[in-house]
Amino acid sequence: MASRRLLLIDDEDDIREVARLSLELVAHWEVLTACSGAEGVDRAQAQRPDAILLDVMMPGMDGAATYAALQSNPATRDIPVVLLTAKIFDRPSDRRGLEGITVISKPFDPMRLATQVAAALGWTG
Repeated sequence: MASRRLLLIDDEDDIREVARLSLELVAHWEVLTACSGAEGVDRAQAQRPDAILLDVMMPGMDGAATYAALQSNPATRDIPVVLLTAKIFDRPSDRRGLEGITVISKPFDPMRLATQVAAALGWTG
C-alpha cells in the first residue's frame, strides 16, 4: 500500500498503541495519534492527515462531536473519516451525525486493520 498519513483518535492507550504499530508495520503508514476529540481536531488541522480513524465512545468530546467539529472546519472537512469502535449501532438513530461513515469494529485484527482501512477509503496499491 502507498505511504499515507493517518490520524488515530482514541482515548484508550492500548488501542492507540496496537493500532499505530499495526498500521505502521503492516502498511508502512505514518500514524499520528490523539487521545481525545479536542486534541484530534487540533492535530487534524495542524497536520492535515490523509484520513482519520475515529473512536465513537470517548469522554468529553465523543466521536459524533469530534466529527461535527471536523466537518465544520474548512481545513479538515474534506479529510475522510473511518470509525473504529466497539459501539454497536442497533438503530439508525444510534449514529446521530455519523451516518454513512464506514465502521471497523473493535476488537480488530491488527494484521487486517490496514487492509480494512484501505478498503473503507478506496485506497489501492
